[in-house]
Amino acid sequence: MSEIRELDAKTRDRIAAGEVVERPASVVKELVENALDADASRIDVRVESGGVDRIVVSDDGLGMSESDARLAIEEHTTSKLRTVDDLDAIGTLGFRGEALHAIGSVAALRIETKPRGGSRGTELVVEHGDLVSCGPTGCPEGTTVEVTDLFGSVPARRKYLKTEATEFDHVARIVTGYALARPDVAISLHRDGRETFATTGDGDRKSAVMAVYGREVASSMLPVESSGGDAPLSGVEGLVSHPETNRAGREYVTTLVDGRYVTAGAVREAIVDAYGSQLAPDRYPFAVVDLRLPPGGVDVNVHPRKLEVLFAEEAEIKAGVTDAVESALSEAGLLRSRAPRGRSAPEQTEVSPSNPDAGSRSSDEARADETEPDRSSQPDRPSPVDSAPESKIDDRSTRIDADDRTADGDAASTLSSRSDPDTTDAAATPDTVDSVESSPKSDDPRAPDQSGTRRDEPGSSPARNASRTTQRTLDGASTTGTPSGFDRLPALHVLGQFDDTYLVAESDDGLLVIDQHAADERVNYERLRAAFDGDVTTQTLAEPVTVGVTAREAAIAEEYGEALAKLGFRTHLDDDRTLAVTTVPAFLADHVGETAPEIARDLLGEFLGGDPDGTVEAVVDDVLGDLACHPSIKGNRSLREGTITGLLDALDDCENPYACPHGRPTILEFSTEEIENRFERDYPGHGGRRR
Repeated sequence: MSEIRELDAKTRDRIAAGEVVERPASVVKELVENALDADASRIDVRVESGGVDRIVVSDDGLGMSESDARLAIEEHTTSKLRTVDDLDAIGTLGFRGEALHAIGSVAALRIETKPRGGSRGTELVVEHGDLVSCGPTGCPEGTTVEVTDLFGSVPARRKYLKTEATEFDHVARIVTGYALARPDVAISLHRDGRETFATTGDGDRKSAVMAVYGREVASSMLPVESSGGDAPLSGVEGLVSHPETNRAGREYVTTLVDGRYVTAGAVREAIVDAYGSQLAPDRYPFAVVDLRLPPGGVDVNVHPRKLEVLFAEEAEIKAGVTDAVESALSEAGLLRSRAPRGRSAPEQTEVSPSNPDAGSRSSDEARADETEPDRSSQPDRPSPVDSAPESKIDDRSTRIDADDRTADGDAASTLSSRSDPDTTDAAATPDTVDSVESSPKSDDPRAPDQSGTRRDEPGSSPARNASRTTQRTLDGASTTGTPSGFDRLPALHVLGQFDDTYLVAESDDGLLVIDQHAADERVNYERLRAAFDGDVTTQTLAEPVTVGVTAREAAIAEEYGEALAKLGFRTHLDDDRTLAVTTVPAFLADHVGETAPEIARDLLGEFLGGDPDGTVEAVVDDVLGDLACHPSIKGNRSLREGTITGLLDALDDCENPYACPHGRPTILEFSTEEIENRFERDYPGHGGRRR
């Protein structure tokens, strides 16, 4: 048995430092919070190599005497708490007394500080836990902390750091958060000697937004102001953007609690929920929302990083935030008011043999359904399959027309449907939508006969990729009879549509339910993927198209320029807040037209978090999957028989007909045996009369 022993002090320090200092951004956060607690009116942050090589944070705050500076680098020393009771009403950003000690344990630390009104300054140097020197120096009032050789004493920690661009983005996120939280303080950020942004410190939050996000975003911001009264929410104050000013990432939703920058998922969800259907799925607004809470309403002492907080009454706080943001959007006329469901619905149209076209709905009606996914109180819909003579199921020339696709929404929201692509109502306009390729000619061995049965030639196609989404029965078990590989679809007899969203078909082995949106999305994705394979064909724009970018986006635009070029985008910065796009992928221009350059801006966010060369393939798949979603047939769409046949033929030709590019299944299969078991047809009383 091994002997239990006490760790030495230096080892303990380095282990404990990991709870506070995870990456360069952790250092910046602790030092900026210390500067704000020291009543600074100006804070300057400078980083080199993403903060790994050098970090310098300067402020004009209260400063420290030599004795205080010596004490500040010791463990658990602070001027902000005196007793445990002070934890119940913390009025400062820092309070643990660990920051400088933890940073000094894993880096080289140099502090220059001079108290306000003091006669001399102090320079103190610490190298990986050891005090090297401390003595007088000449310096301005306030404090400057320089950190170098981060994790030099624990090189294993460096292996877990990301690229310089990614580490800098984490730093920028922290500094941006506090620049927006404290518009009364002039905060600047420099990367490798180049200014990223600088706020004026004039107290105007919109001015701070303009400094870090640019004029375009600032001009779209709306004020949020709500007095919540007593517990659990005393008030909500801040800014939110117009719904059309959005991004694909949630990092531009800044959440504050009593001026503290935090990553409060519940608050972020409440803000996004307030926009309702005005935001496409996986699109996020720009927002800066500060919650004012009474003492005891929030616990900021739940994690050493102090980024996570715990609300005493989270549900009530979420509701209060949603109400405050909804009110701001409603006052600006940006939220649609609608009549109670069911009270203003159109009269039901009866479908009879004498009125064969009644099953086809206008595009306006279809769009209304797309924006109202809850159809439980709507009247029954007409017959889903058009029985008009010209749409017989053996009409092999039938194609999926633009009219059979949703054509509303803003094509600029291209990267917006990953969580629930079926419910997005952002789509390409009809004149930019590619219809499904013509179905095989009638002499194709898989062509349907007059009954709608598709006759597949056995063994006509080898199995495709063998791993796919597992299909499940209603009780969660794996379905039986599912093909082991991506073969062609079995011979099908189409029975019709269910809920104007699912195709129902019979096979030799049972019943199939096909999600028409997921199926068409797979077809569109594989066509786009085929167009993208090999060298990307680019289209040069007649004139460079410029799009506004934030300070963080501008900071990485040049570094990721080559990665963007691999996707067909040639870009350059016109100025600190403008990205000029000169070429776009030809297939992209065909689908989303003039909004294609905006995708280049969204792609900058996609590359963060990994090596650009290694993530190009993943980004391509994400982009193509999203592009495939928009022109695809949506739910609540009544289809003609010929359209159904054309869709199934096109799905049958796909490499993987069993899942959409986002991973959702296209087909649910219920074997005859499973159906019989669920109806308990083997019940003893049936004897030999089961059939």
